[in-house]
Amino acid sequence: MHIGVPLETQTGETRVAATPETIKKLIGQGHQVTVQRGAGVNASVPDSAYEAAGATIGSAADAFGAQLVLKVVAPNESELGQINSGTVLVGMLNPFNNDVIARMAERGITAFALEAAPRTSRAQSLDVLSSQANIAGYKAVLLAAHHYPRFMPMLMTAAGTVKAARVLILGAGVAGLQAIATAKRLGAVIEASDVRPAVKEQIESLGAKFIDVPYETDEERECAEGVGGYARPMPASWMQRQAQAVHERARQADIVITTALIPGRKAPTLLSAETVAQMKPGSVVIDLAAAQGGNCPLTVADQVVIENGVTIVGPTNLPAQVGADASALYARNLLDFMKLLFDKDGALTINLEDDIVAACLMCRDGQVIRKNG
Repeated sequence: MHIGVPLETQTGETRVAATPETIKKLIGQGHQVTVQRGAGVNASVPDSAYEAAGATIGSAADAFGAQLVLKVVAPNESELGQINSGTVLVGMLNPFNNDVIARMAERGITAFALEAAPRTSRAQSLDVLSSQANIAGYKAVLLAAHHYPRFMPMLMTAAGTVKAARVLILGAGVAGLQAIATAKRLGAVIEASDVRPAVKEQIESLGAKFIDVPYETDEERECAEGVGGYARPMPASWMQRQAQAVHERARQADIVITTALIPGRKAPTLLSAETVAQMKPGSVVIDLAAAQGGNCPLTVADQVVIENGVTIVGPTNLPAQVGADASALYARNLLDFMKLLFDKDGALTINLEDDIVAACLMCRDGQVIRKNG
């Protein structure tokens, strides 16, 4: 099969959907691969490395004209116009954006959005959300350290002792847990909160203190269990109690990193403007939910704002700041997913009895398969 890897054109995007490692494996399976010229440059992969792996270097039209196109993010209107009807498209295609999926269907594209893969053991190797969130959690701590006007670890010097920074992490999914681990390595004192009781052990195993907000009703306890590895919206009564606990911890914190997301919904507010107003001057907030409205109402996507002496940072694509490793992990995710699309002879076979394939299929034969909302 002819596989195309185009250059990502979204502003700030450095990742690429295939690396020489994965391309070599695809070619070994009998596929032909065309990589758009310069597609991997921002991820520290020159064209010569792709050629050495056996790929052909071509134009955007060559890459988008392939039978199967691998992307990092959903194609824009210009890119959609270069994709032929019947093409198979695989990438992070924003499955909760019905307009994007509808436009793909109109073009006759068969589109697979890997964000929609079930959170099961079998799907772990192709879990793009986890691989990229892991990077975001790591980078969030480094970004916080950059903006924080003091040291992270405790330092004992001839000029006196510097106290360790107090870090508060809200949301202990993949990004939050990596943030805990990274902050711990940098010597910070860490507290963390999450609606799911099951993550308490994970939080504490990484060296952080779990902020426990007890459940008072069966409804609160049931919501806290989550669905498919994700948190569910919690009842207002529990949210009020958590808000008070977060408020008290945030006032004492030097750095707050918020990571709470609910698929297909606006990000929940975890850090109020009133809480920020009472935080210490020089404190830093890194809001990883900025792309979905933010966990703090003061967050501005892709900007750094200062409120009452508190620096609030709203990055929307931290993995792109670690383009080389983010691409390497993402490309392996794609490779593992494509194993489900080909039979032993290398022919494309879309098996809708496979739960992963069925969950990721967004549109086919001009029809939207999955619509949200």
